[in-house]
Amino acid sequence: MNTSLWLKKRKPYWDRLEELIRQSGRTGLSKLTARELRETGLLYRQVAADLATVREDPRNQRMAEYLNRLLGAAHNLIYLGRRTSPSGILDFYRRGFPRIFRETMSYTMAAFVLFLLGALAGMLATLADPAFTRYLLGHQMTDTIARRQMWTHSIVGIQPLASSSIMTNNITVSLSAFAAGFTVLGTVYMMVFNGLMIGVIGAACWQASMSVDLWSFVAPHGALELPAIFVAGGGGLLIARGLLFPGLLSRREAIQ
Repeated sequence: MNTSLWLKKRKPYWDRLEELIRQSGRTGLSKLTARELRETGLLYRQVAADLATVREDPRNQRMAEYLNRLLGAAHNLIYLGRRTSPSGILDFYRRGFPRIFRETMSYTMAAFVLFLLGALAGMLATLADPAFTRYLLGHQMTDTIARRQMWTHSIVGIQPLASSSIMTNNITVSLSAFAAGFTVLGTVYMMVFNGLMIGVIGAACWQASMSVDLWSFVAPHGALELPAIFVAGGGGLLIARGLLFPGLLSRREAIQ
């Protein structure tokens, strides 16, 4: 490669990108016209290719450092994004979250199906072998159900504390189900296991003719908390997908 001739040919493009970066100032891309925005994107890709070419020759280290700084400044400008405002929080809950929820509905449904399969397995195992209930729930809770007593009766007298405890537990389950996606199988395990517990308790209470007592206690808070767990589980499955199937992206980019 004729370095001087190539440099003379490419330098105007570098100068132009540098000019666009200065022109944008502190306000970012809003200072640029639509044509300049397209030009910035094109120049960014061209400079990235030029940097790769320059790095092939060890003698061009100073030029590589200059292009690297220029490319970094352009990257920060392009990927800066929109400035946030207090109204953006409201807009996220009005438009952003519902849109994301619909786009990722298949993963939320997958988490729900895993939970449902666990519940079905727990119910069938309890009906087939009552000893399974004692194994999973422990002697104290099993004996309480056998006496046809709801273990929730002690909660009634301390409603604020009990409500806080239940809410904290379900928030912990939700966050854990989401974060467990980094272990790939962790989210699957949590969905199935929590479903298994519900299935076992539901079947045991049905055998003891306590179904109405159980579900009248679960329904008021479960109507909100269980869907929240399914949404969090769907997020965990999304993380697992990024780890297992990153596609053309790196695994880090796929997870992001």
